Amino acid sequence: MGAVGQITKSEAERKKLEFIANLKLNTDGYRIPSSRTFADAAKFYREVFAPRMLRASTFSVADGHIKHHLEHDWNEVPIEHIDIDAVNEWIWKKRQSGLSWVTVKNILRTMQRVLSCCSKDKKPPFSQEGLAIPDKDKLQMKIESRKAVSFSWFESNRIAEYARRAERLDETRRSQYAMLFVLASATGLRCGELFALRINDIDFEANTIRVDESVDRSYTVGRAKTRQRTARFCWPTTRGGNRCGC
Repeated sequence: MGAVGQITKSEAERKKLEFIANLKLNTDGYRIPSSRTFADAAKFYREVFAPRMLRASTFSVADGHIKHHLEHDWNEVPIEHIDIDAVNEWIWKKRQSGLSWVTVKNILRTMQRVLSCCSKDKKPPFSQEGLAIPDKDKLQMKIESRKAVSFSWFESNRIAEYARRAERLDETRRSQYAMLFVLASATGLRCGELFALRINDIDFEANTIRVDESVDRSYTVGRAKTRQRTARFCWPTTRGGNRCGC
């Protein structure tokens, strides 16, 4: 407040009150500092959240992100200090080390889930919409996305027809593989979701499929990556009104 002998007691008291007022302790914007760090959030994620909410294969990928990319840089950082500015600084270092934007974004999704699962409002402290991605990198990502392989309904049916004529497969397998190509094109479901479908998941009257399970790389059926949802499909028809497909 001031050196003893150079300031009166009343002046010191006034300065103390001004200092407290400037802290804005009674405003909604003030947050009491927390001692919790990213390491605490990661521990909760591993010990509580993941065993209850995630499939083993999903957790395995996320844990790899935490071990190899997040823990070294963020473990000692208080949670309230993790914001979009700090994340953008970290991204720059990762990009300098050679990580692609796709990998960086996947790591950040894991980071968001780790932080949100232990917060009161269940929301991450930053959004990927605020990432400082250079324009040239944005353009490159758009070009790469256009190069991604996609098939039209006509092309998917041609692939299915090839599957029906595959000589090395028995009749049951040929029919199953052809149906997978047609369903994938009609619904846009992931491979794991397609492999986990059961006959009672399909409502032919309403043209819908209930999606609540998925098969992982170990061929184990578990919860789908996203919450239970309904996929709508529409079979194109021939002139005679018969459904095209299997």
